[in-house]
Amino acid sequence: MRRRLVVATLAVGLMLATVLVSVDQSASPVAAAQNCLGWERQLRSAGGFGARGRPAIDRLDDDRPFGQVLGDWVADDCMRLNYVQVLGTHNSYHIKPRPPLLQFIGSLNPDFAASIDYSHRPLGEQLELLGVRQLELDVYVDPDPGRFALPLGQLVFPTNPPSPDPIKPGLLGAGLKVLHVPDVDFETRCLTFVACLQQLEAWSDANPGHVPVMVQVEAKDDAALIPPGVLPPGLPAPVTPVPFGPSELDGIDAEIRSVFGDHQLITPDVVRGDRATLEEAVLIDGWPTLNETRGRFLFTLDNEGTERDLYIAGHPSLTGRVMFTSSAPGTPEAAFVKLNDPVADGALINSLVAAGYIVRTRADADTVEARFGLTVRRDAALASGAQFVSTDYPEPDPAFGTGYLVDLPGDDLARCNPVLSPPGCDPSTLED
Repeated sequence: MRRRLVVATLAVGLMLATVLVSVDQSASPVAAAQNCLGWERQLRSAGGFGARGRPAIDRLDDDRPFGQVLGDWVADDCMRLNYVQVLGTHNSYHIKPRPPLLQFIGSLNPDFAASIDYSHRPLGEQLELLGVRQLELDVYVDPDPGRFALPLGQLVFPTNPPSPDPIKPGLLGAGLKVLHVPDVDFETRCLTFVACLQQLEAWSDANPGHVPVMVQVEAKDDAALIPPGVLPPGLPAPVTPVPFGPSELDGIDAEIRSVFGDHQLITPDVVRGDRATLEEAVLIDGWPTLNETRGRFLFTLDNEGTERDLYIAGHPSLTGRVMFTSSAPGTPEAAFVKLNDPVADGALINSLVAAGYIVRTRADADTVEARFGLTVRRDAALASGAQFVSTDYPEPDPAFGTGYLVDLPGDDLARCNPVLSPPGCDPSTLED
């Protein structure tokens, strides 16, 4: 890697070589952070701090190339993937229903209609233009391909002008389908799970130095709750989704592996290494470094009930699995925890992040914050230290007129985690 070559070339002239080579990457997260501070102590004793009292890593413009080299080295070898905080999107595929359909949904359930009144850009644009580094995809089983190809909402409220063929061809093939709720909230940026993953891989191939991207997958079997007699007569019955059982959950892993190779994934096996449990690995050894994980994807299972238990069954500490599960600390597979309310759970998130877990939280929900310009939840999410902060608004919705959005402080795509990053972390060095 370019950074490592530069470090090797300049190590003799840096006076820091003895510190840099002594860092023990197998140490605990806390010990690793302490070891990586050795360079700061060495700099201070050698007069390496500037007149303003800041170490070289923080004054890159004043001390090139050495400050840049040091910043790059810390980003590669001291920064673990859980020492970073990035922005994510909730239901990243989602496109809000067309106005007549949304109005109809609102006549049946105003709260639900309000909660789905948002749209996201295509996945590649979210990653490239908005700096999103965490995505969420909802998947449905389609054992008889075509089950979701003709949504009732599209029959009752056709496109304008009407389509000569209302069937969605992309939904006729086999494989997991991506949508929010069948028949009523079905518009999506990518119709199939594989198509979504292919978009992600294409972007990653063009941007190989990106910080790890987390993809949260929810296995869904929600049906549209349409009261009898509301729809015109003669229409087919609403879709009855198929529940996820063991084989269907295996299918999620299989479709991920059909697009991504092992070298593109951060799996539980990779993180666990030789430890007896996954939790032991993250709490004692820590997560892999950025140098080991740039350009890769980390998949997590959103479900915390029956689906999660079935996914774990027969796979102790998630052996052989692709996805991490949101599991309670103290269980063998605990490494990732989903806590969606950063206000109520802020202290808990903070403590879990400090201990070494990865946490995902939400800055807003159901369009409430965006409609009224509320920022308490957003600010709590960013301050909590959760590595992945998810939002429906990486950019404002002009229809609401509040200017509400969620972005990271500064102009960087990733920032040093406010709870866990080693002092001296420079956000400009985190993503190549």
